[in-house]
Amino acid sequence: MSTTNRFTAKFNLSARDWGALFLLWLTGASLRITMLAVPPVLPLIRQDLQLTERGVGALSGLPVVVLAFGALFGSILLSRMGAHRALVIGLLITAIAGALRGLGTDTATLFFMTFAMGLGIAIMQPVLPTLVGRWFLRRAGMATAVYVNGLLIGEILSASLTIPYVLPLVGGSWEWSFVIWSVPVLLNAALFVAATWKRGGADASTMNAAIEAAGWWPDWRDGRIWRIGLILGCASTIYFTTNAFVPDYLESQGHEDWIGVALTTLNTAQIPASLTIFAYSNKLVGRPGPFVAAGIIAVIATAGLVLAANPLWISIWAGVLGFVASSVLILTLSLPPICTSPDDVHRFSAGILLIGYFVSFLTPIISGVVWDITQLPATAFAIVGCAGVLLIGLAKSVGPSAGAQKLSSD
Repeated sequence: MSTTNRFTAKFNLSARDWGALFLLWLTGASLRITMLAVPPVLPLIRQDLQLTERGVGALSGLPVVVLAFGALFGSILLSRMGAHRALVIGLLITAIAGALRGLGTDTATLFFMTFAMGLGIAIMQPVLPTLVGRWFLRRAGMATAVYVNGLLIGEILSASLTIPYVLPLVGGSWEWSFVIWSVPVLLNAALFVAATWKRGGADASTMNAAIEAAGWWPDWRDGRIWRIGLILGCASTIYFTTNAFVPDYLESQGHEDWIGVALTTLNTAQIPASLTIFAYSNKLVGRPGPFVAAGIIAVIATAGLVLAANPLWISIWAGVLGFVASSVLILTLSLPPICTSPDDVHRFSAGILLIGYFVSFLTPIISGVVWDITQLPATAFAIVGCAGVLLIGLAKSVGPSAGAQKLSSD
């Protein structure tokens, strides 16, 4: 047996399954590749458009707000048009709006197209768990790990390749750099249509009627939406707050030369987390134990980060927090397909995404206020430790659940 066949046999996946995983991975990359093309060219944008620091903050924070509330729009679109069409529309909006952000080179156009791009990304978010539930219900954790891995790679590619390769290619134009990073998203849409045309037709004739009957508005009376949404918020809080304040914290400790190392460690540590869950999804998904462990590790890592005097250890603890945040993110996004009915996954996903992103929008602001009030840099990470404690408390809401029992029986 060849190496490829042994690898395929180990995961018990057909060639069609691997093709579907590849599509999920590409779509995961499309969730972030245009968004993370902004930070490398922010100095150029600020110079050309005369943006204030407040404007820079608004440009960076706008997509997060749209991701929170736009998930509901994605749920509406999915309930009306079906998962496949909704995903293609989301990809097209993301690609076109992402490319047009530099059109006219004025602030209004930049912000409007950034809003539209965020809406396109938001549309795709409740669609992906729906497709995971249809294509890989018994391997939801594995499939979710694949598209989150794509998301992480998309972040890394656009953030790391823009300055050394893309900008020289387009003569230093930040406007055309946005076009370059939108092309893969457009190709993703074309490939998805070509690869799922027949499957999309079957989808429209069977599942869509049930989804339309279910509606789009999340059932806010379902306590699981609130609890799992808060778990997602904890994961985002750990990541976004650490990402936001590690640079200033290192500078306050006189270790500004380590900022790049710490941020690289924080972000790259997410990739082995996705690979670990891909390999061991049947042992991890739908069970409270991993969330308890993640909460404990988050508390220890937070304490280690603020107590460490050596910048190397600060960077290591930041990497641990990145691993924890990514693990919890994947395990949480794996839950909708296994703890609710197939025709309700989009509503459930939209609900937890709205809560999770809204929490992640608020918590870095709270951390900044705490730092300003106390004038103690370490207090900015207090909310990260609190997120770890909350994770431990919320873990029981994950299982034992119908989803976990379903996985156990497979």
